[in-house]
Amino acid sequence: MRTRRVSATITALVTGTLCFTGTAQASSAAPAVPVVSVLAHGSKDGAVVAGGYRKAGTRLSVRSGSTAGAHWLQVDYQVQETGYWCGPAATRIALSARIAPPSQSVLADELGTTEDGTDWIGQVTEVLNSDLGGGWYESKEMPDDPPTQAQRNLLWSDVVFDIDRNYPLVANIVAPPGNQPPGYPSDRTIYHYFTVIGYDDANSTVLIADPASFSGNQIYWLSFDQLARLIPPKGYSA
Repeated sequence: MRTRRVSATITALVTGTLCFTGTAQASSAAPAVPVVSVLAHGSKDGAVVAGGYRKAGTRLSVRSGSTAGAHWLQVDYQVQETGYWCGPAATRIALSARIAPPSQSVLADELGTTEDGTDWIGQVTEVLNSDLGGGWYESKEMPDDPPTQAQRNLLWSDVVFDIDRNYPLVANIVAPPGNQPPGYPSDRTIYHYFTVIGYDDANSTVLIADPASFSGNQIYWLSFDQLARLIPPKGYSA
């Protein structure tokens, strides 16, 4: 059981989650899974580690690694299989750091995901704990937009604490025009889930495994400041 400084506030958010990918249906073939090496790509904000794989269900194996101030985890990445399965896909990526994860369809059932998406980060937290056993994950709400300094400090602390112990984070984000990760459609607000799988303290960046594959961007570095601005008024599992 982990020790926490701040208790989670469990407050349901009624706004549904929409995830847009524009990807094709998954192939019935089972091609070899490409292996991605993070270190060769640097960790500056906007650096894309893996890109171009846009077909739904496409998998990538991300190798773990570390430097003096950075740490990232080994995960089995997969592009979300429907336009509204970002929650199941992000949850699957997080689980893959520790176990052989269930399929996206199984996780969609466990999460209660509908064509409107996965309503609330608390559903992700519950499934992560159920599938892994124990109670590592907690739901952290970030209702203030922009977030308070205390919320930002807690988020960074959670990123480092969890990644150093081989637990990815799952974030529920709201990305409006003007505040979007690489490749997102700039003419709409995107309601989405993605997985945080690493950090670099020197560059103040976090490594994102994004199941949407917007414009073919799967694994990329994002500034911590932008991550903190993307989460409100939603939350994250850590």
